[in-house]
Amino acid sequence: MPLIVQSDHTLMVEVKHEKYSVCRDFLASFAELEKSPEFIHTYRITPLSLWNAAALDIKIEEITKGLEGFSRYDIPQNVLADINDWYSTYGKLTLRPYKNGLLLLEISSKIILERLRHEETLTKYWRGSIGKGFLIDLADRGNIKHDLVKIAYPVKDLCGYVKGDDFELKLRDIDSDGNVFKLRGYQNEAVEAFYHSGRETGGNGIVVLPCGSGKTIIGMGAIARISNHTLVVTTNNVAVHQWRDELISKTDIGPADIGEFTGMDKSIKPITITTYQMLTYRKSKEDKFHNLDLFTLQNWGLILYDEVHLLPAPVFRATVGIQAKRRMGLTATLVREDGKEDDVFALIGPKRYDVPWKVLENKGFIAEAYCTEYRIAMGENTEMEYALANKRGKFRIAAENQLKIKLVVELIENHFDDQILVIGQYISQVEKIAKDLDIPIITGKTKNEERETLYNKFRSGELKVLVVSKVANFAVDLPDASVLIQVSGTYGSRQEEAQRLGRILRPKKKPSHFYTLVSQGTTEQDFSINRQMFLVEQGYKYEIRYF
Repeated sequence: MPLIVQSDHTLMVEVKHEKYSVCRDFLASFAELEKSPEFIHTYRITPLSLWNAAALDIKIEEITKGLEGFSRYDIPQNVLADINDWYSTYGKLTLRPYKNGLLLLEISSKIILERLRHEETLTKYWRGSIGKGFLIDLADRGNIKHDLVKIAYPVKDLCGYVKGDDFELKLRDIDSDGNVFKLRGYQNEAVEAFYHSGRETGGNGIVVLPCGSGKTIIGMGAIARISNHTLVVTTNNVAVHQWRDELISKTDIGPADIGEFTGMDKSIKPITITTYQMLTYRKSKEDKFHNLDLFTLQNWGLILYDEVHLLPAPVFRATVGIQAKRRMGLTATLVREDGKEDDVFALIGPKRYDVPWKVLENKGFIAEAYCTEYRIAMGENTEMEYALANKRGKFRIAAENQLKIKLVVELIENHFDDQILVIGQYISQVEKIAKDLDIPIITGKTKNEERETLYNKFRSGELKVLVVSKVANFAVDLPDASVLIQVSGTYGSRQEEAQRLGRILRPKKKPSHFYTLVSQGTTEQDFSINRQMFLVEQGYKYEIRYF
């Protein structure tokens, strides 16, 4: 068997074992990948990973029987005990409506009840006790869930939702381009897993699917299902326009029903689209986040968070006060580099739907992709500069290794018949590549009109290669891109690695290729191991080559 379960809650999986793939997909449903070297991958079982499994209705018996079936040795008893304890915690605390502007926090365990009665961080919320629980103010619905999850007590919120203003929206059978349109099977399943037939058990939570699998379509399906005024929060202005265009193309509403709350236009309509940056804009650190009022300016029936793993702290705080609104998060990965996954769980909701990337690849819903890491030597002068630099300086020197440009040229020549994106972290680096190779470039400074012109040329095939900065990490709709060359990235960011691979995962007739270029024997190579961790968990393998 491929699995070894250890008493510290880590799970070690033998990669070369014939049952590795099946075991990997099983573990991904309730454990988190920590290390992924060549032969042994290490997962860890955590309370949060088990709460998400419980929210997905994965039975505890499935988890324990699966572990016993895959395990090479007997499972330590403390691990089985902790799995049962952590899993069963989800559902022991239930929040329900009461009366007179109060909510009832029901607690099914007497031990937990007494612990929380005297918990110093929580006593400020108690407005009295009744039966097996405490009364709290309606206004503290979000605060209590947030504070409880911080001390490892997840709350099952059954308080229901305030109905938003009605706005009927229907999905088309034929889109505006004349193509047949309908939700795929898994997209329908995701919408229903979120909506739960309108019951209080649904209406919040996260849909986790790879880039290119149609998360925007799922969002539109949820909007149509609820048919209320909806606020969509996304990553940037390009994403705002893509949401608008998709809504016009695939639903029966027109431009007059869609508002864009951005720096260019602050219109509020039945469907309003804005960005995280716009919501958190303020003139100085002393000013208030006035745009956060958008959450309450309309009687929204649904608030949809695109790329929810990027949710900034001020929006978290605003979300505390809107727990009576239906909330859907869309993301390719729940990984947050700041470790605030439990905030997403408490305030947006648990994971509602998840499909392994390779499952969708095997069914043809996303492209087959090959990942390659090139380890590149540095020149003698660069090596000396690297040796004398501080930690931050070392990373940048390695990232901007000039010898990477030579490999970029070679890879472009090898893929002369493909649509290629070259992406990097540092503006000076990508500008030099664009200048040296005479390739158009898009950065944050590129005007929207020029940006759209270059994207359209790339989509039409007139432009075969495009250099982009990290502005292209999200919401770039370039369905024909099949090669991505990553010359630098944000340290060990797993979410960035996943998002960048996602730029080339739209289904197509031939495989896609993802190349990441790192300087050999440097901190950049060390960080690359962490960057690749999430994708390895999803079943991708990196071939290592030297240049």
